[in-house]
Amino acid sequence: MVLSKAKKHVTYTIQDIETSDEAMKDFLFSLGCHAGQTITIISNFGSNMVVNINDARYSIDLELAKAIIV
Repeated sequence: MVLSKAKKHVTYTIQDIETSDEAMKDFLFSLGCHAGQTITIISNFGSNMVVNINDARYSIDLELAKAIIV
């Protein structure tokens, strides 16, 4: 399932990052977003969401969230 369809306040394990855009993969990796890492959606604001990765909060858009497979 893609992260954009996940429920708030549930901790998921990232299975994969699916995108052909290497810059997007590198950006997500710099946030600590990679296979095996846990991620939790804190809030959802329409086209943006706040997620918790490695005890840090980040705001990502739906394009990034659709690339994260949980």
